[in-house]
Amino acid sequence: MSDIEKKQFDRVTKTLKQWQDREEWFFNREYTDKYEHYYETRYKRAEIWQKKTLAKLIKKDERVKTLLEFGCGTTRFTRWWNEIGIDASGADISPFMLGQGAHLFEGDLALADSHHMPFKDNSFDALAFIATFAYYDDPVKVIREAVRVGKYGIIFGIMNRNSTKVVRRRIQEVFNKNEYYRTANFYTPDSLIEKVEEALEGRLYKIEWTATGLPKWFPMQQWGFPIGDFFALHVKLTDVE
Repeated sequence: MSDIEKKQFDRVTKTLKQWQDREEWFFNREYTDKYEHYYETRYKRAEIWQKKTLAKLIKKDERVKTLLEFGCGTTRFTRWWNEIGIDASGADISPFMLGQGAHLFEGDLALADSHHMPFKDNSFDALAFIATFAYYDDPVKVIREAVRVGKYGIIFGIMNRNSTKVVRRRIQEVFNKNEYYRTANFYTPDSLIEKVEEALEGRLYKIEWTATGLPKWFPMQQWGFPIGDFFALHVKLTDVE
C-alpha cells in the first residue's frame, strides 16, 4: 500500500463510523481482528461443510466462470472460489475487513456498498453473499443490484433462522455477549425465497438450496430440509444466454 493509499484508508476509517444509520460490528477493529481466528478454530469444521454445500450448487451452472463476492470481509471465502475453478473478486463496506483481506488475497477488491454496486451491468457471471446478507437493510434492492451486475445469478450462504444456535445468540445479545449478530436479520430458505421473488418479479429463474450444520454425530451433513445452522441457496437466471 502506497503512502497516498494509506492516507486515504486512514481517512475513511476515521470518518466511516456507521452504515445504514446504525453501528455495525465490522466497523470495530476489536471484532474484525478476530474474524480469521474464528474460522481457524471453533468454526473450522462448519466452514468445511459450508464450502462443500456452496460448491455443490454453484458448480451446476457451468456458465459461471467469474464471480464477485459482496461482503467478502477478510476474503475468507473469496480465496476459496478460485480453488474450485471460479475467478473471484471481492467487495465490502468495511475498510477494516478489506484491510486484512488485501494482505491475504491477490485478486481485486473494492470498498463499496451492496445497495449501490459500482460495477457495470453483467460485469461478472455471478454474485455471492456469504454470511453477510442478513445485515442488509433493503435486501430487495441488493438482490436487484446483484442480478444487474451478475449475469447468471446469485449464490447465497446464510445462517439459518431454524437453528438452536440462533436462540443462543439472541440470549447472548441480551447480556451484551455477542456483537456479531445484534443487527442481523436471519432467514430461512422460504423467507429468503420470498425476497428473491419480490426482487425478481418478471424474470425467469430456478432456485435450489441445501442445508448443513447439524452436530458431527448426525449421519448426514447435507440435506434438503430447512434445519441446521447454515444453508446455501442458488438463484440461476434462465432468461439469459
